[in-house]
Amino acid sequence: MKAYIGLGSNLGNRGEMIARALGVLKEEDGIRLLAVSTIRETDPVGIKDQPRFLNGAAAVETDLTVGELLDRLLAIERKLGRTRDGRTGGPRTIDLDLLLYGDLFVDEPGLQVPHPRLAERLFALEPLHELDPKLTIPGAGPVAALLSGLE
Repeated sequence: MKAYIGLGSNLGNRGEMIARALGVLKEEDGIRLLAVSTIRETDPVGIKDQPRFLNGAAAVETDLTVGELLDRLLAIERKLGRTRDGRTGGPRTIDLDLLLYGDLFVDEPGLQVPHPRLAERLFALEPLHELDPKLTIPGAGPVAALLSGLE
């Protein structure tokens, strides 16, 4: 299954942290890294009083289930020192978000795919469009159309 992972960091050496996360991701059984978008600097969304982010996205091929893939991403975050204090949108050393998993739509406690608010976030849509200009978000429409509505 083809899946897309959002990459983000706004604490410490942001570029190094994203590179380390990609390195760990490449070594994971059941996940094959296909492509990585340009990494771009973006303003924080939600909590504005925090450092700017580096954001991008990665396309992967996986034979893991959607739940298994999410568990791996969370484990990589923990391995790289990510702690969660309960504040959504706050500063973080690394953020690996499961944005899309094929055309699957999941809405369960702890697992939402496509990622919630994906269709509203330029910092996620732009890298996805770079990776696949024809990509469509289930339930929201083509990434290109969503981008034109936000710009």
